[in-house]
This record gives sequence, C-alpha cells and structure tokens, in this order.
Amino acid sequence: MRLSLLPALAALALAVVDASTLTPPVLPLIVRNPYLSIWYAHSRDDPWENWPMFWTGSTVGFAIMAAVPETKTVYPLLGRSQDFLRHSSSYNVSFPKYGGATFDASTTNLTYAIQGTDVKITLSFLSPITPTSTFRQSLPAGYLTCIVEGSTDVSLYMDINGEWASGNRDNKIEWRLSKSAKSDSVRTPIKTWSITRRHEQLLTEFWDHAEWGTIHISAPADVEHQSGESNDIRRHFAEHGSLRNKIDDSYRGIFEDEPIFAFSKSFKLSGKSNSSSEVAQDSVLFTFALTQDPVVQFASARGLTWMRPLWASCFPTAQEMLQYHYDDFDTAAFLASNYSEQLAKDAYASGSQDYQDIAALSARQVLGATQFSGTPDSPIIFLKEISSNGNFQTVDVIFPSFPFFLYTNPRWLAYLLEPLLEHQLSGQYPNNYSMHDLGTHFPNATGHGDGNDEYMPVEECGDMLIMGLALVNAFRDDTQPAFVRTVPQGALTLSMESTKKTALIDQYGMDRTWEDMGTTGEKAAANWVRRSYKLWDQWTGYLVRESLVPANQLCTDDFAGWLANQTNLALKGIIGIKAMSEIADVVGDKDQSKRYSNIADKYIEKWQGFGLSRDKTHAKLAYTWYGSWTTLYNIFADALLCFHLPADTLSSTGPNRPQDSEQLPIGGGIKTKPKSTFIPDEIYKMQSDWYHAVLQRYGLPLDSRHLYTKSDWEFFAAAVTSKKVRSEILQHVATWVNETATDRPLTDLYETEGNGGFPGPNFMARPVVGGHFAFLALERACGGKASEGLKFLDEVAPVEIDVEQALRADMMENKVEMGEL
Repeated sequence: MRLSLLPALAALALAVVDASTLTPPVLPLIVRNPYLSIWYAHSRDDPWENWPMFWTGSTVGFAIMAAVPETKTVYPLLGRSQDFLRHSSSYNVSFPKYGGATFDASTTNLTYAIQGTDVKITLSFLSPITPTSTFRQSLPAGYLTCIVEGSTDVSLYMDINGEWASGNRDNKIEWRLSKSAKSDSVRTPIKTWSITRRHEQLLTEFWDHAEWGTIHISAPADVEHQSGESNDIRRHFAEHGSLRNKIDDSYRGIFEDEPIFAFSKSFKLSGKSNSSSEVAQDSVLFTFALTQDPVVQFASARGLTWMRPLWASCFPTAQEMLQYHYDDFDTAAFLASNYSEQLAKDAYASGSQDYQDIAALSARQVLGATQFSGTPDSPIIFLKEISSNGNFQTVDVIFPSFPFFLYTNPRWLAYLLEPLLEHQLSGQYPNNYSMHDLGTHFPNATGHGDGNDEYMPVEECGDMLIMGLALVNAFRDDTQPAFVRTVPQGALTLSMESTKKTALIDQYGMDRTWEDMGTTGEKAAANWVRRSYKLWDQWTGYLVRESLVPANQLCTDDFAGWLANQTNLALKGIIGIKAMSEIADVVGDKDQSKRYSNIADKYIEKWQGFGLSRDKTHAKLAYTWYGSWTTLYNIFADALLCFHLPADTLSSTGPNRPQDSEQLPIGGGIKTKPKSTFIPDEIYKMQSDWYHAVLQRYGLPLDSRHLYTKSDWEFFAAAVTSKKVRSEILQHVATWVNETATDRPLTDLYETEGNGGFPGPNFMARPVVGGHFAFLALERACGGKASEGLKFLDEVAPVEIDVEQALRADMMENKVEMGEL
C-alpha cells in the first residue's frame, strides 16, 4: 500500500518540531544547487518582515499569504506582500502569531496561528537529502507543503516573480502554464508555471545568478492560478480569497509592471469538522525546480564538453522529470526524514543538541554548491566555490567539506574527485603538482592549460592524497551510507531503459551496494586507485621535495596571505606522503609503499623540531615565527586515516583486511609491539590544552595573527581534542550561531569577539561547512576505531597555560640563541 500524503507529512513535521534550538541569522528554504538557492533572510525576525533572498543576499519575489473569508482578513506569511495591499473596505490586513522556525537536515518548518480562530498553518520546505539515492539527490527541485488545521475556512496563496530566473532586473522574461492529465505515468495531475529569460545566455552568470535555464513551480491541477501585475493579483486574492485562472501573455521585463506567477487553494475546514471540538487538517503541495541543459562546460578527456544534468539520462523531457518529482514526494520525504533522524542521533551522541543543530543547518548548504551530471553509470558532481571567488571544483574547498561526504555517502566524494582526476590524467594541466581548480569561474571548467591557477601546490597535493586515502579506506571498510535502503510500498519506478544501462541504481532509483553489483569495496578501492595511480605518485614526489620546509606560498586560508615555512601546511604535506604509502599498498606497489612510509617517518620527526615551541606548549604558525601559534587542524587527517589507533590495533584494520600478527622471532626472543601511531600522543594533548587556553567568546581563533576563525577548521581541530575541550569549542560556536551579526547563509569566516561579524572578506553559503561533520566522519573511520585512539586525551584535565608567558618565553629563547650566534 502506498503511503498516504498526510501521514507522511505529519510524520515529517513531527520529526522536526523538537529538532532545533539554535537561532541562526538565515535559514534554507529551497536549496538544491548554486542557482536554485532560496533562503529565509533575517530568520530571527518574523517571516513577513523581509523578502526571501538568493544566497548572495539579493531579494527574490516570493510571497505567501493566508485569507480567512469569514473575517475578510488577509495575513502575510512570507515576504512583504503587505506593501502591495493598500487600505480597502473589502479586506483587512493583519499578521498572524508566528510560532517560529524549526529545522532538520532537509526541512525548515515555519508555523503560524491565526488569532481569533483555531486555524494553524505550517509551511514545510523540503530540500531532500537522500544519501542512498544519488538519482533523487540529482533532481534540481524542492518541495513546499502548506498544512492547515482548524475548523474555520481558509485560503492560501503563493507567488514568485522573475527574479528567480535572472540576476539582472532589466532582463525581459517569458512564461507559460502547462498542465498534465492523469494517466499510468501521472499519479497527480499538476499545473506548472515555467519562467525563463527571453534571450538566455548559456553558461553565464549575473551577480552569481544563472542567466540560462527555466524556473518551474508546480501545484495540483485543481488549484487556481493567475499571472499578471503584482499589485493587481495580490489585491484580488486579498479581496476574494481566490484567483481568476487567467494568464497574462504580455511578456515584459522583470519589473516592468512586475509580472508574478501565482497559485491559490481554498480549504473548507468548517465542513470537515464533525463537532465543535474537532479540527480538520488538509494540505497542498507545491514544487520548485530549475532545469538547465547543459549545466556546465567541462574540459574533459575528450575536450571541452557541454555536460548534461544527471536527471536527463532518465527523463526525455523536463516536464516528465517535474511530474516524477511531484509524484515521488512520499518516497523523497521518507528518505530525507530517515537521513535527518539518523544524523540527529549520531550528532547528539557525538556532541550535543547544539552539534545536532549545527550539523543539520550545514547539510543543505554543502549540497547547495553542487551540480549532478554525467550518466547513471558514471555520475559526476561539480562544485562551485560559492561567494569567495566562484572557482570551479576547487580542491581546497572540497577538502574542508569532505567530512560531510564521508559521513553521508563516500561515493559522492569519488564523484567530486572524478573530474579533477580525468582532466589531469588527460594531460591538460602542465604542472607536476595538483591543480587548484578546474576553472576560474563556475560554470566553466575550461582548465588552466598555462598552469597559472592559484599557487597552493603543497596544499592541493596534500588535500588530494588525504581525501584519496580516506575514500579508499571508506571503500575497503565497506562504509556504506548508514541509512535506509528500502523505499515505501508503492514507490515510483523508473523506466527499464533508464536502469538497464547502469549497475549503480535499481528500478526505484536507489543506489546499489557493492554486493548488489557483484563486487567488494576492496576491489572497488583498488580499481579506483589503479586508474589514476600515476597522479598520486607524481603528487607525492612533489611533497617529498617540497613539504618538509614549505617555500613562500599560500595555503587554503589564502585570505591570510603568503607565508613561508607554515607549520600546519607542512604537516598536511607529510601526512599526504604517509597516505601515499597506504595508497601504494592498495595496488601492490610494496617498494613505493615502504619508501614513502620511511620518508614520512623521518619528516615527522624533523617537523616536531621545526614546528613546535621550545617549551612544547603549542605549534608555531611558521617554523621561524617565534611567539606565534596556530590551530593545527591538519592533525585531524592523522586520526581520520587510521594513523593513530589504539595501542592494540594496527593501522591496517577493517573487516576486509587481516591484522598483522605479533609473532615471536624464530628461535625465540622478545615479542615487539608494532608502532601504531604516526604523530605522538603528546602533540594531540599539547594542542588540546592550548585550544582550551586561547578560546574566545565565539570560538577558537585560526592563529595568532587575528581574532577571526574558520568554523570548518574549528571542527577539524575539536574532533581531535579531549571531550571537555571539544564541548567548550562547540558551546562557543553555538553561542556565535545564536548571536552573530552576519546576515547571510552560514559563514565559515567570522570574528571570535565583538559582534561575531564578517572580518572581510565576507564568505557565505560556502560548502566548506561540510567540515562541521568532522566528528561524525572520524567516528565512522577505521571501522569505527579511529576515536578509540584518542581516548587518552580524556585521562587528565586540560593543563592551564599562561598564554602570554608561553609566547614571550618562546621569543626570548630565540633572542638568546640569536645573541649567542
């Protein structure tokens, strides 16, 4: 039996009622990719006080109202529709009692009560995260369910304007209304407004808005519709509680007699209540989509290619995709709810209620930077470096986000790395280190044939090798998404033609497991590495030459400027070399494996002499910068990659890998215990204590140069501290979420003092908040044993450090040495 609509909705609504206690400045509404990204601006204010916004902060026309015919009163719910409702004897304008917002990983719920009645309204925005269905995740569309309950009749109204279709308000737009009829392939007939620029500009942006593609909003076929001038339509609804089913076909500019595209639905709740004490419930489902074909252009192995959306492999037309998406709501909501519930449990167990909220708040933002392309048999995920500079597939933006992908679905990380590997394997990049990005600005991945991309060679090589081994380990340990793999009874099926071409998805659009595909994670890991092995080896060779004492260059924190001999950057490169020793072992290259392991061991010993303060209280920012300190967030990779396991566990562990034995030498002798850690315990403890000492009001500063921080690196660092210090950092970040003066989707760069605002540059909506999943990724790593290797951190309380004295002592000792010279 197919899930009924309202029980599914009710379950989804109940799942998020208690799911959020933090009050961030902005909340996601419909967030699917860099161009379909609509947010609730100033979310600490009532939703009708501001227009919703695109991630950049530019407003979009998006109005929702309720009307109660009995009292001739109209209530703005979202957006400033009241500005269009002049005083009239035909209606009154009032505001509801706003019950606030709750959210989970996929859903944002806004709740209202109509005063003087028993009517309650919930606006439930769903951008479903479906880890076990890559196909559904690729659909560039989201849902809005309007749920009403009470015993008084009420009408709901929703409209959008042309700002959804272009960032340039001077552009002219065109629109149409289409309808579907019930058939074997159509469960719920829908009507759809489709809006596009009159003259599209393929693969171009205007202030980060796409200037090509079509916006679609869909509703059940029985709702009323109307397009036309904004004042006229909104006032007509306020007066009549309905629309006229008319289409204004005078195409014009976005703000030329501003055309809007509206739906309305009347709910006869009074007729559904059997007694004065009983209330009825009803709902209407709307969907929002942005279809683009192509989605990007990519300098692939076969040359510059216009890449189609992944969904286009399954549906011949956009209309068929829209219909499927609408009819698939129950399944999408079921999968999304399962992910949200499991994430909530895991995050709460790993941190606290605050961590649960931060992880939930971050999830849609990560995926809001992605575009799914390729084919069902060979998916690709493209990523935009949102807000910082718009680069395409930036390696050091994927890196901070990758804990999200390791936790949610490791295969998605493989799909992210694929275009970088393909492009460089094809010989289109001339340097012997990893490229920084695939293109200067998304959506154009035209490469850097001249080799003049942003210069971060140690950073990018280390990033790729660490992510490469993390993915290999996830495959070998068979770290499948820990989420539901079944669909509700009666779920939609894809056409046989779509699914017979691929081994990756089944007829219900669900990802197949390694076992389903007749292979193992061990084999998949080896095949993945073998194809691109020469790149991994090449990048490691660069690190052997350049990482121990890094030359003057940028690291991922490029806003802080160039710096030579960076302690944290060197550590990343050294861990990258160590990672390659494991990668080489995967393909049976034992000689290189041993060579790189020996080099890494030597380098880490030397690094300790170069990079730590003389009193061993902290890591310096740079080898020769005495009296400085840094957040040593790259140490996270040591634990994540299983280089710091419990004493009784070897580094090569997992369900498919045998553990080494500890045999006695032939002829007797002493049984020797193999080395199980790469970076000594003392360094973890040292940094944990230091963070406790330098923590500020809103978190852990990045280093001694400024009081600003990066939230992704805070979570990388906190993941490998004691539970007490982790909790302290988490509490301070949660305080920042509640109090920050920033007014954009969650920033990762902020001041840890003052009002917690932007330090300049102003980062926003970036996918790097995937780093907030560092706790969760670590707990899944190494067959669940990675965290066990850090239990020693909780054996004693943090040491109290006089920070000023420690830094002064480091500088004074350097002066003494310089004087002796």
